[in-house]
Amino acid sequence: MPGIFGRSGRTLVAAAVIGGLGVGLAATDAAAQERVRWRVPIAFPSTLPSLGDNMQWVADMLEMASGGNIQLRIAEPGELVPALELTEAVGQGQVEAGYNWVGYDQGRIPASPLFSAVPFGLEPWEYAAWWYYGGGRELGEDIYGANNVHPIFCGITSPETAGWFREPIESLEDLQGLRIRFAGLGGRVMQALGANVTMIPGGEVFQSLERGAIDAAEFALPAVDQLLGFGQVAPYNYFPGWHQPMTALHLVVNLDTWNALDEQTQALFNMACQAGVMNALSKSEAEQGAVIRDFPDHGITALILPEPILRELYAVTQQVLEEEAARDEDFARVLESQRSFREDYDYWKQYGYLPRDFISDVPVADQVETGEGEGEGGGQ
Repeated sequence: MPGIFGRSGRTLVAAAVIGGLGVGLAATDAAAQERVRWRVPIAFPSTLPSLGDNMQWVADMLEMASGGNIQLRIAEPGELVPALELTEAVGQGQVEAGYNWVGYDQGRIPASPLFSAVPFGLEPWEYAAWWYYGGGRELGEDIYGANNVHPIFCGITSPETAGWFREPIESLEDLQGLRIRFAGLGGRVMQALGANVTMIPGGEVFQSLERGAIDAAEFALPAVDQLLGFGQVAPYNYFPGWHQPMTALHLVVNLDTWNALDEQTQALFNMACQAGVMNALSKSEAEQGAVIRDFPDHGITALILPEPILRELYAVTQQVLEEEAARDEDFARVLESQRSFREDYDYWKQYGYLPRDFISDVPVADQVETGEGEGEGGGQ
């Protein structure tokens, strides 16, 4: 006589046992997964689109993907550490990680601007290609590793504007003696051209312009700068962002903390940050056109720097890059890596994409209304 459950009953019981075992194992695995509870300071306020809000998006994705095992509490600039000292605080273990524009590390890590933005340098998709597949990540990890920091490429935005000015710029001579907020290698170029460059946090730029402490400033994307009110006190907004063709952002993690994570947790961070790169770039690309379109409604004039001025800026940029490379070995090898990558990439860029001056859908009348430069006379 068969057992009390019969053959089908035994099968059901076996299935239940196996199923229960599977649930138990899953629960055990979940319990064994790395539990991360970090406070993560960010370099820019989380209210700023693309530039400041991306890390919260990454944190949300990590929490969902890890089933709650990874929880990052975002701290606004200055809440835990000074905004310009974020990487140093991470390396010293004051905080486990931070979301930073590493160009702010220039005083301590001379090569850092090359990982953040280079005048006339890599554009967003070029930088991503170089970082992931052209040796950039290895260089970044090596140079930052010496400072007990592990950098993860975690966001990138579209080009910045060339700056907000109280008065039009008709020639490079107008830069001499100009008091301007400028960051990174672009600031070195402006200094070489005779400008008085100051480096102040973005949250202080509007007040400095309003008080007349500075005459002009560059900071970020049109959508960000407009939100901060720069156009109210400096109505001439110049393009293109020659000094910052893209803005790369990194999640910098204390190296000891990173090495202590298991491979699964590290993989989740890497995947979430790579998604963050696409999120920030997509959002920044989507938002700028409508902002510029509405400039006239806010009394703002968008102007394009004429080619002769851009060529002069390019020449001075090359001099500055060579001077920096001569002073620092790490700067020299990162610069060489980027230049070597571009040599091959330029073949694809020239053949694979439409010319930049190809006829677009934007009516010429609209271009004139936004103040596009005419002839060689300074973009007026």
